[in-house]
Parts: sequence; C-alpha cells; structure tokens
Amino acid sequence: MSTEKAIPDDRKAFYDEIRPHNMAPLWEVLHALVAKEPVSPVQTVRWRYDDVRSYVMASADLITAKEAERRVLILENPGLPGQSAVTQSLYAGLQLIMPGEIAPCHRHTQCALRFVMEGDGAYTAVDGERAIMKEWDLILTPSWQWHDHGNESDGPMVWLDGLDIPTIRFFDASFAQQGNDEYQLDRRPPGDSRKRFGSNMLPVGFEAPSKSSPVFHYPYAEYREALEQMRGGTEWDPNLGLKLQFINPADGGPVMPTIAAFVQMLPKGFKTAGYKATDSMVVTVVEGTGKVAIGDVTYDLKPRDIFVIPSWHRHAFEAQDDLVLFVYSDKGMQEKLGIWNEQRDSA
Repeated sequence: MSTEKAIPDDRKAFYDEIRPHNMAPLWEVLHALVAKEPVSPVQTVRWRYDDVRSYVMASADLITAKEAERRVLILENPGLPGQSAVTQSLYAGLQLIMPGEIAPCHRHTQCALRFVMEGDGAYTAVDGERAIMKEWDLILTPSWQWHDHGNESDGPMVWLDGLDIPTIRFFDASFAQQGNDEYQLDRRPPGDSRKRFGSNMLPVGFEAPSKSSPVFHYPYAEYREALEQMRGGTEWDPNLGLKLQFINPADGGPVMPTIAAFVQMLPKGFKTAGYKATDSMVVTVVEGTGKVAIGDVTYDLKPRDIFVIPSWHRHAFEAQDDLVLFVYSDKGMQEKLGIWNEQRDSA
C-alpha cells in the first residue's frame, strides 16, 4: 500500500501550470533534498577476486591494451546501474596488462590510484619517472599528469583502478589528451620522487606541480612495516583498529584532493565496535581472513576481496587472522568542504 499523500487537485493544477516555465514546488521534495541524515542509493556489494579473475583474463582475448587504451572491467555498484560508478563520487575497475603490452601515454583531469592485485614487474610511468609495480603497491597518477603503463614481466598484471570520474562528471570538468608517443622517455630514475619527498622533508624552493602528492609510489613493503612497527606501541582504536592515512608530504593532506587512501590493520581476534561515517569507502582485503557486518549484510573476508561500505552505513569488523585492508574514499574531499561526519558506537 502506498504511503504517499494524494496531491489536492488545485495544487496539481498549479504544478501543471508552472511546469512549462521550468519551475517546480520545493515543498513537495524538500524532505528528500535536505534529509535529516544521509540517504544513499549506493548498495553494499562485494566482488570475490577468485570469481571475477577469469573474466578479467578473458578480456585479453577480446581486445589489446593499445586498442582499448585501458583494458578495464568496471566494478559497477548495483545501486547505480549504467553510471560506471562504485559510489556516488568514485569509480573502480580491474585493469589487465599482459606481458609485452603497453597501455599508451595519456593524461586527464581525473585523479587516479592503482592498487596492485596480482603480478610483479610491470611499471607505471608518471611524467617521465617509472614505478616498478609489485603486489599490493599503491601508485598514483595525479590529475593532468602524463602516464603510461607497460608490462616487461613474464606474467599478467592486474590492479584496482580508483578514480574520481563521477565527481569530475558532476562538475562537467573533464578534459583528456593523448600523448604523441606510446610511452614516455625516462627523465628521472625509478624511485626519484621518493628520494626527494618520501622522508617528510621538501627541497627548499619546491613548488608543487599539482595538488596531489609528489610521491606517486607507496611500496607495500614500506607501509606494511609501518603498521608492524606501530603494533606494539599504539593503543588500538576500538572502532578502527590501527588505521593509517597515506598523505601528501607537501601539505599533510590526502594523497589527492578528491581521493583519500588508507591502510588498516586489525589483529587476530579483534572485534571493532560499530562505526559509520559520511564517506563512502572501497575496501580491498590485503591479508588475513575475517568478517565485516555492514548494516544487515555480513561478508566473510579473504585476500583480494573488494567491497563497498556506503555512506552512513554502520559497519563492524571481526579479524580471524591479522587482517590488513586497503581503503580509498572521498573523505579528504568532504573534509575540505566541511561536511564529513562520523558516529562511533561505544566499545
């Protein structure tokens, strides 16, 4: 039975009269436009890598990396069909590059991160510097910076692409440009940006070329060691465990202006108290097994699972082994706008 109120005939006639003038009554939609708390069409969803890997690999038989420009299978949220979006503000996809292939050089307004799911030895080049990609590494390709990918290893490379495509689409602000060549000439040795900016120090006179981090490669071995070093000397947050943010060393903010990235650890046996926040999160299981309850949905977790926590959805984790998670969200963007909020259950 419908709970909608019937619109009186005189009001309906008035609405019909003003519609040709491109006008509408606010009072009929105000409760939906200015909600008492966040309401999102984004759904909780999980992709098991073991279930979708065969489709990723099969795409190599259908199209080359060069022809596709980027050979990617989009992870589309079922609550946003046809929108190429994993949340209202973010995009996710699984990109494949086979041995000997090059994903040609281009640049675009959209910020992007690459989180390596499988393989070892391919590269991403950003403005003439290569990052050699290993499993679970985080690589950034900031807005309007030239980048290309190549695979000189003997096996396939798969990574999770995270971009702000829906955000840029919302602002109608997209630009893209193809490079003159398939790949960039090396202008700096691999690791140069980490040597310059990766020690929480900046060269005197440094002027940032973009609002993203000048460090574009965050190796797994380094951030995993940071978690391990903090394990014994840090009080575990009852709602989050141990959660660290990848930062832009130039300003201490998120790695990119529209996308924040985090790594999170929960020790074996740890159960978090319920937590919810206004940022929508895309989460990848890096290590360990466990469970996550998101609203009234519970998923068991294992490495390479990818799942979505929609905005303002209560969630809680249980770690069966040491559980390590990679998370990206729109938290940094929301904080800049002054609209981010959280709610914590008591432990």
